[in-house]
Amino acid sequence: MEGDILDSLEQLGYDGPLLEEKCLLSGVEGGLSSPEFVDLCVWLASRLKTLCNLEESISSGPGDIDGLQLEMSSLLKELHCPYKAVLAGILKGQLQIKKHNLQLLLFLSSELQAAQMERSKMGSKKEGRDGNFHQDLQDICQTLVLPEPRGRDIEEVFSQVEEQINKVLQKLPTGIMEEPVLTKTLSHDQWEKLNSINVALTSEYECRRRMLIKRLDVTVQSFGWSDRAKVKVDSMARAYQPRRHSLRPQPSVGVAELLAAREDICNVVKTSSGSSREHTACAVNKVLLSLVLQSLPGRWDKDTIDSRYFCRVIL
Repeated sequence: MEGDILDSLEQLGYDGPLLEEKCLLSGVEGGLSSPEFVDLCVWLASRLKTLCNLEESISSGPGDIDGLQLEMSSLLKELHCPYKAVLAGILKGQLQIKKHNLQLLLFLSSELQAAQMERSKMGSKKEGRDGNFHQDLQDICQTLVLPEPRGRDIEEVFSQVEEQINKVLQKLPTGIMEEPVLTKTLSHDQWEKLNSINVALTSEYECRRRMLIKRLDVTVQSFGWSDRAKVKVDSMARAYQPRRHSLRPQPSVGVAELLAAREDICNVVKTSSGSSREHTACAVNKVLLSLVLQSLPGRWDKDTIDSRYFCRVIL
């Protein structure tokens, strides 16, 4: 536990005396009577208050034990601390057990790390949205041979983009472009609902993609279980990892793809169709199930085996 706390404090930017293991253990043993231990709790609590908009904080010093007990217990209650023994020890003035003091520091440092990650995540999302918007608008203007959009009125830019697109469409041969799937003009409320649907679907498909990627990792990992494959684990990793890192769990389909979709998107071709199988068939498809069963340990009855159970065993 001490190592986890020291790692967390270093990542959080703490540069006080308890960053050394011996000093940390000494401060933990002293508990609320140790100035260094109290100062560290105040340091963590002050940053948590700023990031999480907390009502409670720690402002009392090591000499005011009663004030420290009251403030720390209120802070832990607001943070929903799961360590009941720590909270009970503070309320009874018996927070002198080394284990409880370590749990207190681990909880506060973990909460601060989580708060910093959430704040960074929110900031990166906002920055990403703004950055993507300006970059997309710049790419559009560059493609349509229009002046740079930066520093110009946004309504003027979109007006020029629309005018230029209409000119380009008029020059295209007749029938080269399918009609759009979305032909109706949506109201503001409908756009909001559409965006909500997209968020829900994105979350659902991200969950499914993560599951598929995890199954892929497990399957590839199982290839190295045999004695013959163990000597080639490094070469397998070099071949697999670059392709694995290119897989992203987040779907790339959004509202923009809906607006760009044409009627031909409704012509869905099954992956098992003859035209599709011409490009996806491989030598593995020719291996008979009976031969696979014979290579597995134990006795198998290929006439009575449940194919669904067999798939679960292989996966």
